[in-house]
Amino acid sequence: MHSLPAVDRVLVIRLGAVGDVVRTLPAVSILRRAWPAARLSWLVEPAAQSAVEGQPWVDEVLVFPRPALRDALGALRVVRAARVFASFAAELRARRFELVVDFHSILKSGCLARLSGATRRVTYAAPYAREGAALFATHRARLSHPHSSRFARNEALARFLAADAAAAPHPFVVAAAAREWLRAALAPELRDRPFLLLHPGTSAHAPHKRWPADRFAALARRQTLPCLVAFGPDPEERAMARAVVAAAEGHAALAPETDSLAQLAALLEASHLYVGADSGPLHIASLVGTPVVQILGPTDPVENAPYTGTRHRSVRVPVACSPCRRGCDAAPCMRRVDADRVHDAVASLLAETR
Repeated sequence: MHSLPAVDRVLVIRLGAVGDVVRTLPAVSILRRAWPAARLSWLVEPAAQSAVEGQPWVDEVLVFPRPALRDALGALRVVRAARVFASFAAELRARRFELVVDFHSILKSGCLARLSGATRRVTYAAPYAREGAALFATHRARLSHPHSSRFARNEALARFLAADAAAAPHPFVVAAAAREWLRAALAPELRDRPFLLLHPGTSAHAPHKRWPADRFAALARRQTLPCLVAFGPDPEERAMARAVVAAAEGHAALAPETDSLAQLAALLEASHLYVGADSGPLHIASLVGTPVVQILGPTDPVENAPYTGTRHRSVRVPVACSPCRRGCDAAPCMRRVDADRVHDAVASLLAETR
């Protein structure tokens, strides 16, 4: 632990993705409790911006202009890209941050930490600091348990600065307006009745994490509680959810369509239990206190464990090539997980939470 003097202006850097950003929230709640009077800003990329906005641990959300830079450079408009970046850099430095906590710890985040002008810059030591990110830091946290969950890793970095502070009991706060929306959107018979939420989709970049739709349907047919099937904005996710409902033979229905992360969080919070693969929604569910059954294949079961503050089960059938970084089209690690295994995990967790 390295205690630093009191600070008034703190910058957190965790740029994306949504799942990684929400897994940083408990650690940021520690920083907020350590410096309750400080102005705490979070630098994030547009795709994950909604995961931070509205959270009480953060006073300001700064958005890195990645799409504008990408579009300008893609069109070979170098001068325009330089102007976009210069404007962003001036805005960042104008805030005169005293401390930067870089949870992302890659070359880009390290450069942005240095660009902020803060004299104290904290990140991980190797192996969690990658691409030379540690070279941009003035303080580096060496973790005592190198193989740990991302939740634990982030909280360890926060406690490197504030050993005595604890994470908030509910690190992801659901907006009251989103709760009101959900109550109106749910079918009347479900508003005061427990239901299971199945989420067969994953991000478009990780189709290898998906458990087959027919297995979700088989799981739904064995449940005594109503089952709703959630989906994201991607058309492929919507099609998969509809396939689950069609094959469930009346034992599942589509969940209300959510137009924002706040609405999705309200749906996750209202669920009695969540079942899905390793994804952002699963980690949000665990952060809002909903018990989760996590179906694992190619992802590391330790690094991607749900939040420890919530009851959970992880279902995985080890194969020689798992875990892996990229996944594959065949995804044998996901296909070897049968509906019986997941049903047993659901039944065990329901009995424990009941």
